Formats: sequence, structure tokens, C-alpha cells
Amino acid sequence: MIQLKVNLNKLKPATINLVADFLQNQQVVVLPTDTISGLSCLADSTAAIKKIYRIKKRDQKKPLLILISDFKMAKKYAAISPTQSKFLKQVWAENQPPTTVILKNLHKLPAQLTGDSDGLAMRLPKSAFLVKIIKKVGVPLVSTSFNLSGQKNIINFNELTKYFPDKKNCPDLVLNAGRAKRRKPSRLFDLREEKNPLLLRK
Repeated sequence: MIQLKVNLNKLKPATINLVADFLQNQQVVVLPTDTISGLSCLADSTAAIKKIYRIKKRDQKKPLLILISDFKMAKKYAAISPTQSKFLKQVWAENQPPTTVILKNLHKLPAQLTGDSDGLAMRLPKSAFLVKIIKKVGVPLVSTSFNLSGQKNIINFNELTKYFPDKKNCPDLVLNAGRAKRRKPSRLFDLREEKNPLLLRK
């Protein structure tokens, strides 16, 4: 497990390239997000998705969300009607809090990601760093809270070996950008019923 301290306001291209290399080699990385630090991997890598479940000791029936770089990428993986597109432009606007939505899955990503359900959870991050990473690798990123399932989020990066004593089931790369400004999870809407958006988490 490699750990790097980073300043998101002074990121070097080499850091972007390093993260992209780890991801493209089917590895799991811990990235700062616009909410809390998260475990990430390429959303089309079955092996890396399975590793995230092992690291978190998470029930494989519980789906994971993906981060996308723009609307074009969102439409590649989920069914989005004009009505839903209008709603997304509102909730993903710059002045809105981080917002995850569940849309109808087009099943272009591994079934392990969604628990084989008809829904796909996705978020357009506000973090310019994350958008750069996603554009660099060309596919969405899986993102899930950095914790063991059922436990509190890990914020003390000095104690990672305590949480992950097994070198085979730990993140491959950890980017430590300090404490996040926002430490709450994102809002969550279920948009699968086009005319009835359902707020699942404020």
C-alpha cells in the first residue's frame, strides 16, 4: 500500500498520471472526493470491483455507485430521458450539493457493480481533480466510502495498517489530501420512475 500526501490546489500532472496508471492496472485507490475519501477503481474492471468488496468486507448484493465526467458519459451507461436530463442539470448544477442519482441501468458495466439490479447509481463530481482522472482513464470510476462495512469512515490515515493488516486485501494507492470540507455523504435521488423523483437521502 503506497501512501501519498497531496495538495489538491497544487496537483502536478505526474500525480494524475500515477493515479491513472494504478487504475488502468486494475488496482484500487483511495481518492479525495467532493464528500468523503473513497475507494475507487475502474467501473469496467470486474477484478478490481471484487477487490473493493473484499477490502470493505461488504455484502456483494449491495451495489456501488460510479462517478462520471459529463452528461455524455452518463448517457452511455444509463437510460436518461429529456425529463430526467432536465432534472439532472438542476441537481448537478454548481450551486447544488453533491448529488447521486439512481437511473435505469443499461448493463454495460459488470453485474458485480450493481448487485445485478436494474438501477445504476451515479454522480457527476464537483471535484476538478476527479473529473480529470475520469477523463484520463476514459471510463467511470467506482466510488464507495473508505471504511470497513458497517464502521465509521476512515479519516486517520496514520492508522491504515491497523484497518488493513492483510496486504492482499488493502488499497494499492492512498492519496491523502487532508480532511474533506464536507464529510457527509451525497444527496441521493431515485429517478427510475421518470415522473416521480424519490429523495432517498438528504
